[in-house]
Amino acid sequence: MIISGFFRIGVWQNFFRAWKSGYSGNLEGEGFTLGGVYVIGAGRQGVLLEHREKEFGDKVSLPSVLEAAEKIKPQAS
Repeated sequence: MIISGFFRIGVWQNFFRAWKSGYSGNLEGEGFTLGGVYVIGAGRQGVLLEHREKEFGDKVSLPSVLEAAEKIKPQAS
C-alpha cells in the first residue's frame, strides 16, 4: 500500500479534503497502517459494524456507526 497508495486518486482527494478543513495531523509513527472502526455488541451479539479503510483517509459513515450502536442490547446480569 505504500507505493500504490501514493498513486491512488482517492488518497489524494482525502488528503486535500483534510487539508482544506484545517487538519494537519503529525508526522509521528509509521504512517502506513490503515485503520478501521468496529461496533461490538454485548455478550453474544458480536460485531454489529465493521469498517476497514480501503485507502488512507477512508472515513466511516457516522450515521451507520450510530445506527449500529443503537442496536446494542444491554447484557442481562
